[in-house]
Amino acid sequence: MGSPVHRVSMGDPWSRQVHPDIGSERSTQSFDVERLTNILDGGAQNTAVRRKVENIIYSDPVFSATDKYFMSQNERYEAGVQKTFHIQMIAQRLGWLEDSRELYYAARTCSGDLALNLHHVFLRALKSLGSEEQIAKWAPLGSTYQIIATYAQTELGHGTYLQGLETEATYDADTQEFVLHSPTITAMKWWPGDLGRSATHALVQAQMICSGVRRGMHAFIVPIRSLQDHSPLPGITVGDIGPKMDFEQTDNGFLRLDHVRVPRENMLSRFAQVLPDGTYIKLGTAQSNYLPMVVTRVELLLGEIIPLLQKACVIAIRYSVRRRQSRLRPGDPEAKILDYQTQQQKLFPQLAMAYAFHFLATNLLEFFNHSYNAILNRDFSLLSELHALSSGAKAMITDFCTQGAELCRRACGGHGYSKLSGLPSLVTRVTASCTYEGENTVLYLQVARFLVKNYLQSQVSPGSTSQRSLPQSVAYLTAPDLARCPARRAADFLHPEVYTRAWAHVAVRLIKDSVHHLQTLQQSGADQYEAWNQTTVIHLQAAKAHCYYVCVKSFTEALEKLENEPAIQQALKRLCDLYALHGILSNAGDFLHDGFLSGAQVDLVRTAYLDLLRLIRKDAISLTDAFDFTDQCLNSALGCYDGNAYERLFHWAQKSPTNTQGNPAYEKYIRPLLQSWKAKL
Repeated sequence: MGSPVHRVSMGDPWSRQVHPDIGSERSTQSFDVERLTNILDGGAQNTAVRRKVENIIYSDPVFSATDKYFMSQNERYEAGVQKTFHIQMIAQRLGWLEDSRELYYAARTCSGDLALNLHHVFLRALKSLGSEEQIAKWAPLGSTYQIIATYAQTELGHGTYLQGLETEATYDADTQEFVLHSPTITAMKWWPGDLGRSATHALVQAQMICSGVRRGMHAFIVPIRSLQDHSPLPGITVGDIGPKMDFEQTDNGFLRLDHVRVPRENMLSRFAQVLPDGTYIKLGTAQSNYLPMVVTRVELLLGEIIPLLQKACVIAIRYSVRRRQSRLRPGDPEAKILDYQTQQQKLFPQLAMAYAFHFLATNLLEFFNHSYNAILNRDFSLLSELHALSSGAKAMITDFCTQGAELCRRACGGHGYSKLSGLPSLVTRVTASCTYEGENTVLYLQVARFLVKNYLQSQVSPGSTSQRSLPQSVAYLTAPDLARCPARRAADFLHPEVYTRAWAHVAVRLIKDSVHHLQTLQQSGADQYEAWNQTTVIHLQAAKAHCYYVCVKSFTEALEKLENEPAIQQALKRLCDLYALHGILSNAGDFLHDGFLSGAQVDLVRTAYLDLLRLIRKDAISLTDAFDFTDQCLNSALGCYDGNAYERLFHWAQKSPTNTQGNPAYEKYIRPLLQSWKAKL
C-alpha cells in the first residue's frame, strides 16, 4: 500500500518514499486498517470530518509545530494563544459550533498545544452549576470571547480535598453582595490554567458563609482583570506561578482575593440559592458541586490523556521496526528490535492498554451522557456511580498511561531521550494528569468508599430490594463465584469468560478483605475514621483490582460488538487477551493468595501471554496506524509514517538554535581557556 496522503504531512523530501523496513510491515495486513480507524472514530463519517479539519489546520502555517521543541516558555504561551485565536477565526468563518466535533478535532490536530483550555472548563462548569438565567447571561459572553474565564478551585494549601478549601465568600445582606477573601497565604488560588496572564474572570470555588453559618463550597463568578486594559482589578493579586515540567503554553496562575465584592447573582445557583435577606435554600446534594470535575474528567480521558499513550505507542513501535540492533542468529542481518521478545514485552502491553482504555472511556462517556441531563434536573440517583466510575477510570488510566509513555520512551534507547523524538514531551505532559482533576490515590480511595458501601449492601438478605438495587458496575459482587479457576491448558486462558471471572473473583476477595479489616478495627475499639486510615492501603488495592476488572469487562464487551468484523475482532481480541493476562502476571500474588490460581496455572498464563506477543507482532504497525495520527500531530523525528527516522532526526537537529545562532560561550570562555593553556606550552 502507498502512503496515505492524510498521514504524511511534514512536507519534507523523505515523506515521498516509505522506508522498506516499515513498508514491509504494511504489505501483509491481516485486517482493514481504515475500517478500524472508523471504529475508533465512532464511524466513517467522523473520520472524514476529522481529516477535513486536519487539512484545514495544516494548510495554515500558523499551526506549524516544527519549532516547538526550540521555544521558550513565553514563546510557547504566545504560540498557544495565537493558535487558539486562529481556530476561533476559522470556527466563525466556517460555522463550527461551540461543542462541535470540528472544534474537538481541531484541538486533537494541534496536539493540545492551545491556550485558554480552562475557559472551556469554565463554560462546562457554568452549564453544570448555573441556573438557566445565569447560563443565558454568561455563556454567550464566554462563547464569543467577550470575556475569558478560568476555573479557580485548587489553592496553595489544598487541592483534591475540597472541603478544606480556605477561600471564603461571606454574604452581606445589606448590599446583597458576596465578599470573597483569601484569609491566609495557603488560601491563595494556585495552578488554575489561563489565570496567570489571560483570564478576565474566574469561577472561584469558595466556602460560603451566610448569616454566620458555613454552607460549604459554592462557585462564584469573579471579575479579576479590567476589560479595558487587562490590569488587575482592586483587591486582586494575580500572576503566573512560573516554570513547570510541561504545559508551557498554559499560563497557570495564582490569585489572592482581598475582600472582593461581587453581586449575589454571581453565585451559581442551580443547586443552591441565597435569597436577598440571606436565607439559604439547598436544591441539590453535597456532591452537586463536584459535577464540573466529573464532566472534565470524562472529557479529558478521550480528548487529552489516552491519545498521549497512543502516540507514544505509535512512535516507539514504528521506530522499533526501523531500528536494527545485533543479530538473532550468527551471520544474519541485524534484526529489527521489535523482533526481540523483550522489546515486544515492553511495548505490546502498552498498545493493549491504549485500546482497552479507549473502549473503557467510550463506555464511560455513554454512561455520562445518559446520566448528565438527569443530574441537571436534580435526579441524583446515578451521581454516586458516575462519580465512582469517572474517579476510578481517571486514576487507573492516568497511572498506566504515565507508566506506559515512559516505557515507550525508554524502549527507544538514547534517541528516546531527545525531545525531537516527541516522547519526552508526551511523558511530562501525561505525568501531570496523575494530579490534575483529582490526585489519583485520593480518587482510588473514593472508589473504595463506594465499593465498601455497596459490598455491605450486597450482604443483606439474598433477593431483597436493597440487594437488587446495586449499581450495574458492582453487580458482580452478588454474582456466583468460583473457588478455583477451571482452566487446564494455556489456551483456556484465552477465553474472555475465564479471565473476566478471574478478575471478578480477585476484586470481590480484595473488597471483602478490605471490609473485614475495617470492621475488625472498629470492633476492637477504633473509631470509624481511625479504622479507615489504618486500612487505606488495603482499600487502595481493592479499588485498583475493581478498576482493572471493569476495564477488562469493557474490552470484552466491545469485542462482542465486532462480530461482523472478524479480522478486526481477532486482532483486537489478542490485545484484550494480552491486557487481561498481563494484569494477572503483574499481580500474580493476588490470584495465588487464596488458591484461585495454582502455580502451574500461572505458568500457563505466562505461556499464553508469550504466545500472544508473537501473534501481535504481525499486526503491530497496522494497529498503531489505525490511530491515524498525522506526522504533524505526532511531531516526532522517530515516529513519522515513512519510517525515515535517522534522516529526519539529523535534519531537525541541524535546525536547532544551538547550531544556527553561533556560540557566544566560545569567545567569552572557551577561547580564553584554550589560549591560557597555549601560552604555557
